[in-house]
Amino acid sequence: MNSADISLRPVDEADLPVLERFLHDPEAASPFQWYGWRDPGRWRRQWAENGLLAEDTGHLMVVRGPERLGFVAWRRIVPAPASYYWNMGIVLLPEARGKGAGTEAQRQLVRYLFAHSTVMRIEADTEAENLAEQRALEKAGFTREGVLRSVSFRDGRWRDGVRYSILRGDVG
Repeated sequence: MNSADISLRPVDEADLPVLERFLHDPEAASPFQWYGWRDPGRWRRQWAENGLLAEDTGHLMVVRGPERLGFVAWRRIVPAPASYYWNMGIVLLPEARGKGAGTEAQRQLVRYLFAHSTVMRIEADTEAENLAEQRALEKAGFTREGVLRSVSFRDGRWRDGVRYSILRGDVG
């Protein structure tokens, strides 16, 4: 897979079955994103409300030409009254994983968020056991900040997370 072929675009209605697959197919969600059965109408309601693009959150499809590979998402974090930053994530379909699409999609999302907002910081979190995502974030220019102990509950137990960040000045 050539990373130059990867692009991001707004979600359209025809993409909703791909997003819904992550809610009802444990294999599609990956071992690190499966949190059990969830609201099956979530994506359609949010898409009908705002096309999955709002002031405080957003979703874009990761595509290679007409092929849908997954999506990236971000949400606003407000640590103090006069500032905010973005927390971002990615979910790829099983057939798109391990081929560089995630690294490239995350690079593109970082450039997009810095170009269209005044934030200084973007962060990303992943499970401590998700070594592939840690490598992808580091290749995309993120710096590992540390371990968050027992931060998420999945599959019957508490999991450690790893926080990464990238600052506006880190992007060349």
